[in-house]
Amino acid sequence: MSSDQLAGATPVGTNLRIIAIVSSTFVSMLCIGMTLTVLPPWMHGPLGFDALTVGAVISLQFVATLLSRPFSSQMADRLGAKRVVLLGMTGCALNGALILLAALSVQWPLASLVFLILSRLMLGISQGMIGTGSLSWGIGLVGPALMSKVISWNGIAGFGALAIGAPLGAVLAQGFGVICVGVFIVLIGALALALAWRRPASPIVSGKRVPFARVFRVMAPYGGALALSSVGYGVIATFITLYYAEQHWEHAAWGLSAFGMAFITARVLFSGAISRFGGYRVTLVCFVVELAGLLALWQASHPGVALLGAVLAGLGVSLIYPALGVVAVAKIAATSRSAALGAYSVFLDAAVGLTGPLAGFIANRAGYSAIFLAAALCSLAGFGLCAGLYTVSIQRRARAQRQALKENRASSSDSHVQT
Repeated sequence: MSSDQLAGATPVGTNLRIIAIVSSTFVSMLCIGMTLTVLPPWMHGPLGFDALTVGAVISLQFVATLLSRPFSSQMADRLGAKRVVLLGMTGCALNGALILLAALSVQWPLASLVFLILSRLMLGISQGMIGTGSLSWGIGLVGPALMSKVISWNGIAGFGALAIGAPLGAVLAQGFGVICVGVFIVLIGALALALAWRRPASPIVSGKRVPFARVFRVMAPYGGALALSSVGYGVIATFITLYYAEQHWEHAAWGLSAFGMAFITARVLFSGAISRFGGYRVTLVCFVVELAGLLALWQASHPGVALLGAVLAGLGVSLIYPALGVVAVAKIAATSRSAALGAYSVFLDAAVGLTGPLAGFIANRAGYSAIFLAAALCSLAGFGLCAGLYTVSIQRRARAQRQALKENRASSSDSHVQT
């Protein structure tokens, strides 16, 4: 499709184009949601591994995504985002095959553990490719002016899939076993690959690429705030099922679903707030809401309170990624847009990847409720960092305005002298 055709596309056509691209994210996050619900209790129960091992293995996915971001984002800039997404969808299907092998090896726990480790690594690399590739693919098709919409809808697709995948995985595992989960992931990954193959590719932006090290330095302050906000997501995604089990509560999958549904609701209802109020202001409000949710989870004495905490945490986390992302990515040339998105997302991956083993360490010594207090403290620190960035931004804008006013006065004075 030519750029002229894209420019003349109707709003409905543009929306459908975005939905078609972010559907790849939907499938990858559906796989993640299913495994986050099924694998931790399965590893802890039938396989007999402790919380630290469970946290470490589950977090391997996020570590693999972290390590693959620089490579996959630079591939997207040079070779095209579509190719990277296709590779990622292939990896999703292979992840399902490895889960199937782990389930077939249940009589040999160490063998199952090896297959699970390989599956988490494969899923992590695939998510790194699909996450960055889908964003770059969508932005390339509809234009940078709609970047916040692409980022928001990509998140809606992701966490909508997370909300659906959590109970779906639980139902499949309880009714048919973990083997069925592996088969389902293989089939849906193959289907998504076939559909993505038919969609138009986005144009590759020509020009000089910004070195990734420089991109990373520019993204670092914003990524740091994103990382601190992501700890809450990490502990909820990895440990909420075990937290419910410790408290002897039922329907743990609904806690993860409530988080995802709240995330989607906020993206749908409030994504326009980013352009209206600015990325910094939206992020600060989101940190406060996330903090309240994590504190509720920490002090929950009833599953209803925990569910409320998950909802508040989902509402809070929802807009931080797009709100800070729009501000951060705008500082990098379009030729390295994928690298900027990848570098920014590295901090999310690092936070979630480290959260698993560290939270497991805390849980083994202080119980699962303590990990939500630790996440709340991280959220509070993120609020402070974002407030600092906002203050610096205001000061820079004020200096630029004073400098422009000074130059205008000097120019007017020179013109008066010449007259």
